[in-house]
Amino acid sequence: MERIEELRRDRLHGASWMARRAVEALVDVAEQQAETGEELLDRLISAGRELASSRPGVGAVAGAVGRLLAAAQRHAQLDAEQLRRLFREEAEALLDGRRRAAASIAIQLQERLKDAVVLTHSASATVREALVRTPPERVICTVSSPQEEGRTFAHDLREAGLNVDLVEDGKAPLELEWASVLLVGADTVFRCGTLCNKTGTRELAEAAADASVPAFVACEVIKLAPIDAAAAPALTAEEFDLTPPELIDRVFTEEGSYLAEEIRALVDRTPFLQEGYALLRPG
Repeated sequence: MERIEELRRDRLHGASWMARRAVEALVDVAEQQAETGEELLDRLISAGRELASSRPGVGAVAGAVGRLLAAAQRHAQLDAEQLRRLFREEAEALLDGRRRAAASIAIQLQERLKDAVVLTHSASATVREALVRTPPERVICTVSSPQEEGRTFAHDLREAGLNVDLVEDGKAPLELEWASVLLVGADTVFRCGTLCNKTGTRELAEAAADASVPAFVACEVIKLAPIDAAAAPALTAEEFDLTPPELIDRVFTEEGSYLAEEIRALVDRTPFLQEGYALLRPG
């Protein structure tokens, strides 16, 4: 599928964009002709596995795809047209729910952001929602090499009326002397509480801990993975790094905020995560 190749190539957009594109790609597959619901479901699962493997470090893609496949699997007895209609409805509900999730996370972060100096890394749509809803005193954005998506992110925040400074990645840890909050998005938060995010996140979290600056993660539930980091596919070091749970103060989701070590409880009571990831495993 053309959209799978687009996901493989693109490095400038964040996890939220990639998840939305993955959902759109699966909807395209659902629209293809199929004789039976079983045939359509098999085709969706095959495409879903290919989509998830196209960006293995991005939990939002696996989470979104897995949620849709889990819903389709629960209605495998439907005929092709009924399953197609249900799949469209589930996709629309997922995308609409993601918008509500970002708003919920932004509301939870309001008290933390008011009058704060916020350092952020890379470009997160969920972080953007929180910053625009409650403009802090100042935002410090990293350039976020090598794609340098932080430049566009900083410009976007300035266009929204925020006071923003852009700093080179190498100087970012020193900026924590002035910051009161480190706020980042997530590509994935594993069941063990480990954060997978843009390379450079761990270094900033370590510097934040040394400076006694709280490190917060803004993460929708679909970005949670029902596996520990040790069991995850190998990461591409130039894109992602892992930040251990002891360096994360809180993870903010639409279901509430959690200590990193508490994430496993949220994962375990969210059935579609386990069901979806199980369907994404080949064989």
